Amino acid sequence: MRQPVTSKPHIGPSPSIMDWDKLRVFHAVAEAGSFTHAGDLLNLSQSAVSRQISALEESLRVPLFHRHARGLILTEQGELLYRTAHEVFGKLAMTEAQLTESKDRPKGPLRITTTVAFGSTWLAPRMREFIEVYPEIEVHLLLEDRELDLSMREADVAVRLSPPRQGDLIQRHLLTVHMHVFAAPSYIKRYGMPKDPSELDNHRIVVYGEDLRPPMPDVNWLLRAGHAAGQLRRPVMSVNNVYAIMRAIRNGVGIGALPEFMVQGANDLVRVLPELEGPQLDAYFVYPEEMRNSKRIQVFRDFLLRQVAEARF
Repeated sequence: MRQPVTSKPHIGPSPSIMDWDKLRVFHAVAEAGSFTHAGDLLNLSQSAVSRQISALEESLRVPLFHRHARGLILTEQGELLYRTAHEVFGKLAMTEAQLTESKDRPKGPLRITTTVAFGSTWLAPRMREFIEVYPEIEVHLLLEDRELDLSMREADVAVRLSPPRQGDLIQRHLLTVHMHVFAAPSYIKRYGMPKDPSELDNHRIVVYGEDLRPPMPDVNWLLRAGHAAGQLRRPVMSVNNVYAIMRAIRNGVGIGALPEFMVQGANDLVRVLPELEGPQLDAYFVYPEEMRNSKRIQVFRDFLLRQVAEARF
């Protein structure tokens, strides 16, 4: 009598199932651009990271990176896996935050992103009160002039100086920002005070550098103030950071336009041409729809609104 034929059990990992640890290493390498930097982030050796990536490539039977002397570049297959892994890890981080948040008291990490200028000069100095009231919330300020992707969990909330472009984000108007012109007393003493916008042609103007996506709309309006349509004056210096513009102005480099939130209470800057005002900017508090019920976000939103009201913009 013939015995029934039975299949042999598969030994080793199935090629159709990706190992989470290897996927985590791959994601870190894709973000860092090198085995060494990823190893530093993961507390692994460069060789251990390389072995994990090679094993993942072998199990998937596709190359994920082009290896070059100057670093790593994702292959087409690697790009596809990275986009999927980035989304999955983002969703997992959001779910973890929601699961671990206390029912009674807000706790856990809160990653806040905003521009370098707003975060450095206005938000960071005001965070002491929030941290004292909510000591179990771990605050992380991510200051970037580029917009981090909230839907991909690069941050939890954002304060942006323009309306969000993503439709799946909740937005709350925070304040209207006014732009004015300033100079240091030392500059005015040396070069004089302009009496009319047209006299700015004879002064040293500091502006924002060329950028496809500056931190605020029409950031270099001062170049055309007092000029006929289409005419621009030549700046003495451009720098792609509004906070650096403020530091340059304070040190007498020239005259520049600054949002009023950066100069509140400052006694080392002089208002130039008080009748001249730049375009108004609207700042928004923004967060993903799925984080609507987060207590951390709710209490931080209320804190921001209170701080804005007390600042009397």
